[in-house]
Amino acid sequence: MTKQASAAAKDLAATGVVGAQIAWADNNGIPRSRIVPIAGLAAAATRGIGTTSLFAVFDTHDVITFGHPGLATPSGDVRLVPVIDRLRRLAGQRALAWAPGRQVAADGSPWPYCQRTALENVVSAASRRGYEIRAGFEMEFAVAPAGAPDIASAPGHHGPAYSPHALIPLDDFVATVLHDFEANGLRLNQFHAEYGLAQLELSLTATDPVSAADDQLLARQTLHAAAHRHGLRLSFAPIVSPEAAGNGWHLHTSVWRKGRNLLAGLPDGEGAGYLAGLLRDLPALTAVTAPSVPSTLRLRPGYFASAYAFWGVENREAPLRYVPGSQLLGDDHANVELKPCDASANPYLALAAVITAGVAGLAEGLSLPDPVAEDPGTWTEDRRAAAGIARLPDTPDEQDRALASSDRMREALGEELLGAFRAVRASDRRWAADRTVEDIVAAHLWRY
Repeated sequence: MTKQASAAAKDLAATGVVGAQIAWADNNGIPRSRIVPIAGLAAAATRGIGTTSLFAVFDTHDVITFGHPGLATPSGDVRLVPVIDRLRRLAGQRALAWAPGRQVAADGSPWPYCQRTALENVVSAASRRGYEIRAGFEMEFAVAPAGAPDIASAPGHHGPAYSPHALIPLDDFVATVLHDFEANGLRLNQFHAEYGLAQLELSLTATDPVSAADDQLLARQTLHAAAHRHGLRLSFAPIVSPEAAGNGWHLHTSVWRKGRNLLAGLPDGEGAGYLAGLLRDLPALTAVTAPSVPSTLRLRPGYFASAYAFWGVENREAPLRYVPGSQLLGDDHANVELKPCDASANPYLALAAVITAGVAGLAEGLSLPDPVAEDPGTWTEDRRAAAGIARLPDTPDEQDRALASSDRMREALGEELLGAFRAVRASDRRWAADRTVEDIVAAHLWRY
């Protein structure tokens, strides 16, 4: 690793790179980072960089909560180690290179609060069962002029939704995004004006889960830098206005064995257990994938944000939208989209939770109920009850109860990391308790 890092540092320095940014995401989905001089990259790859262990208990507002017994004092240090295999020069920040970081204990041993390690462990466990997971994110965000106090008063485009006309004022920004994504090694499926207020969306090509989480972090960095270059500001917050459709970061996954996509041909077939596992754990799962206070404000009926626990075939109101293969696309295209997922989710933990729930459903041979082709939000309570369709948790307290009672989410995160995650969520709940919806939206608007 030292030779690889030294060689990479030498090559990068020759192109004008002077520093390497080592990034990770905390338990609020917020990116954090340290920069080392490029000459110090090899040492960082060998020994890591010292950081406080308390990053695991930072809440969304940078308050350090000591509510988790394992991290209840200001004492303690961990090492942040760059993943050199993922190192690349940032096209939009030419003096910097970028790499995701893995957090390890001071002696170099695994640290139980490292989110990337948690996902690596879950992927390894699935592999031992013979399963390969592929994953990719769709990322929605809103755009405004730099310095704008909010999106509603200064939208970066005025629609129409999905129209090429909406993007014409953003043409230079769009061109930079397309260029920089390719230069940064990010594979982009598509990019368009979305339905929400000043909203855009892009989707990343599916890959292995750890790379998918890394890509999500790098994509966010790339987008922010491109926006800054063109006098723009981006909001990835789950909700940017109390009245507007929110931003989801929809998570697509598929499960494979021996080169075969098990999600092809649902609801029949072996892969049904994977989707059934997600459905069974959906209340606790969304406490990880849409965990912030504004996340619960976003999950409203009628906003394509998913308010009720059910699945459907290409049903965009369903929290679990099954996307089948077709004669045109082939069976390899089949996947399931988790819609209640947003930028406040740590991408590594979101994937760890999804994979754990889905693989458990496969192992147990769970069966699926019938798909729903309608919006249950338009049904009566009696009809929903008869169909076994319940409301997803719509308050932070309800989310916490669902998460605390889930053995599979405890398995996905581990006891220590789950405890820190819940402590952070409790701190956020206390912060929001006496604040208005408007105050909550404003405070989260530029956090991600």
